[in-house]
Amino acid sequence: MGFKTGDFPPVDPETFLDQPLFERIRALALHWVQYGFGSPKMIHTVYVVKLLVLYVVGGTALATATSGTGPFWDVAAWWNEPVVYQKLVLWTVLLEAIGLAGSWGPIAGKFKPMTGGIQFWARPGTIRLRPWKRVPFTDGDTRTVVDVTLYLAFLATLSVAIVLPGVHSDALSAALPGNTSGLVDPVLLYAPIVLYVLGGLRDKTFFLAARGEQYLPALVFFASLPFVDMIVAAKLLIVCVWVGAGVSKLGRHFTNVVPPMVSNSPCVPGKWIRRAHYRDFPRDLRPSRFATFMAHVGGTTVEIITPLVLLFSTNHWLTLAAVLLMVAFHLFITSTFPLAVPLEWNILFGYLSVFLFLGFPNEGGYGVTDMSPAWLALPITGALLTFPVLGNLRPDLVSFLPSMRQYAGNWASALWTFAPGAEAKLNTLAPRPTTNQIDQLLMLGYEPEVAEITMQQTLAWRSMHSQGRGLFSVLAKNLPDLDSRTVREAEFGCNSLIGFNFGDGHLHDEDLIRAVQRRVGFAPGEWIIVWVESQAIHSKVQHYKVIDAALGVIERGHWKVADAVNEQPWLPNGPIPLTVTFRRGQQEPSPVAGHDGHDGAALGAPA
Repeated sequence: MGFKTGDFPPVDPETFLDQPLFERIRALALHWVQYGFGSPKMIHTVYVVKLLVLYVVGGTALATATSGTGPFWDVAAWWNEPVVYQKLVLWTVLLEAIGLAGSWGPIAGKFKPMTGGIQFWARPGTIRLRPWKRVPFTDGDTRTVVDVTLYLAFLATLSVAIVLPGVHSDALSAALPGNTSGLVDPVLLYAPIVLYVLGGLRDKTFFLAARGEQYLPALVFFASLPFVDMIVAAKLLIVCVWVGAGVSKLGRHFTNVVPPMVSNSPCVPGKWIRRAHYRDFPRDLRPSRFATFMAHVGGTTVEIITPLVLLFSTNHWLTLAAVLLMVAFHLFITSTFPLAVPLEWNILFGYLSVFLFLGFPNEGGYGVTDMSPAWLALPITGALLTFPVLGNLRPDLVSFLPSMRQYAGNWASALWTFAPGAEAKLNTLAPRPTTNQIDQLLMLGYEPEVAEITMQQTLAWRSMHSQGRGLFSVLAKNLPDLDSRTVREAEFGCNSLIGFNFGDGHLHDEDLIRAVQRRVGFAPGEWIIVWVESQAIHSKVQHYKVIDAALGVIERGHWKVADAVNEQPWLPNGPIPLTVTFRRGQQEPSPVAGHDGHDGAALGAPA
């Protein structure tokens, strides 16, 4: 991998696309093992510069200059200042809400332009996705002037809270008599909190992009709790995020996440380390024992045990060790440049580990029992756990982000397939401030074959995860013309339609498909989607749908997660076993077997 030149798959572009789909996936998956996406280091450098200049330097300079705690380069003078902590949280929310933080740039599928977010959400007429249909005054799927006003008002009120100086707080003065910088005025946070909720009820895309499941509670704590209670509540919040994410990794999916993530990291020094995460490269790409150890000791165990240590430890050295471990954990994730590129989020959480648990240690009067009254910790914890518990029991009701399943591999996901030439119809969608990713690459000067192979690398990435084997199995069973179709990773495609995705299939479910279909009008068979829900924590299966954009759902069924994780990315044994529970035009449920060689009925051939 060079600075300006990437590691393109070792294939002949002129003949590679004529091969069957699963042969292409095998070649690209084997390439991914050693090179990941193969992006030139210049791409990663752009992200690092953005992270350091815009987020770290820009955020700390703004927070310290408006709080009287500067200069920003004197870290010792401000790292444990409460008002700086508050403003850095608000700064992160602002960048996420604009679209300049997570899900930004080419690694997230935004090639030209590299920013989605504000270009979609400040534009009337773009697609709006409401989270729950029963909420009044949220009908429709078109962004209105009201939605744009709510969104811009949210950005404006956040900005005001960031730039105005702190105000005196009696509770802060009682805890820190020498403090002169104060806290963000609670009154300034009322409007962002209300706008967070109102905007999110009308548009789940904006709410999830602004990471409302994590930052909205923080803003509520800033606005409503006295200082000591605010700090303890913030500790409960970050521990719930960590532990929730750790619990979500206990299933079969997460082990499959680590190898492709490590393979994509520009910071891994040698190919042998990447290959060591696979059982028997190039014959067997299932995770190795080493990958399992890294996933469930370096990942799951760290995310569950270490936060609990931080929450209850009263020993300085034990707390220090736990803080250093969590900082290293977030720096490692940052170094892998995951496809949703949540770099700012990881840097913030590293800082929060230091600020909350070393700056305000439990033994210094900031433990769970130091809330006033002490029982207040129980309802706060209960409220923070509501969506994680519900989302793991009923993943169809809650996005995987409020469910705290970050990086767990247990995602609602989808693959899109288009009849020849049909994908271009998406470019007629208006108003839309971008085009399909394939066309973005062409505008950047890519040759058509090279652009197509670049896009298909995301299919190989999906196939290396558990749900990918299931999705490709459904495609293989239902589309006899699969090899002639254009297949796309839905997470990337979704980015170009609504300006954001963070690995959440709920952002490109039937609601998005209907919204696009109403505007574009695909013919039956032109756009076929296979979509799968996350696995419920008490279930052994994942439920899928086959959707024809013109006809709606044409098949439902499920597969066993155990079958998916035990197969190779390119399905050399054929599709995994599927159980069909509904098929359009057929009354009785019918099983569709996999490895025994019996095929199900074909669906979705172009009319």
